Amino acid sequence: MKHSTIQQTRRGHRGPARQLGRTLALVLPVVLVLSGTLAVTRVNWSGDPSDSVLAATDVSSAGNAKNTAPRAPQDVLRDQLLTELQEKNPGTALGHLQQAVNDRPSLARHCASIARALGRAAVRVYGPTRAQSYSRPVCDTAFASGVAAAHS
Repeated sequence: MKHSTIQQTRRGHRGPARQLGRTLALVLPVVLVLSGTLAVTRVNWSGDPSDSVLAATDVSSAGNAKNTAPRAPQDVLRDQLLTELQEKNPGTALGHLQQAVNDRPSLARHCASIARALGRAAVRVYGPTRAQSYSRPVCDTAFASGVAAAHS
């Protein structure tokens, strides 16, 4: 019977490098997800340098920040365009809607609902005939369907 003089290591113990690798394999994905989430919240999606996603949670005029939820970008855009429709005209608001969708493609799925809201508001402000005259090919015919819905 031959005896080997070479010291053999245990099969289950492969050294500190393997343990470090396993630790990194568990921790690294968590760190990457958290850092990516934080990076996205810091991006200025509004296009206005004075505005930011984090600023949407600013303290309200009543001073109650705990009950204030951050507003979705499409809601902020809808409110801005409705104000612009009243101050200027529906054509300008529709042009800015098209520009916002071109600048931020993630808003495209909300384009039709925003255009319909603009159409309904235009009927309230300008009447059905004049509101229809501002119709543009933004988001297909959503503005026109909003005008029609508000008129009937």
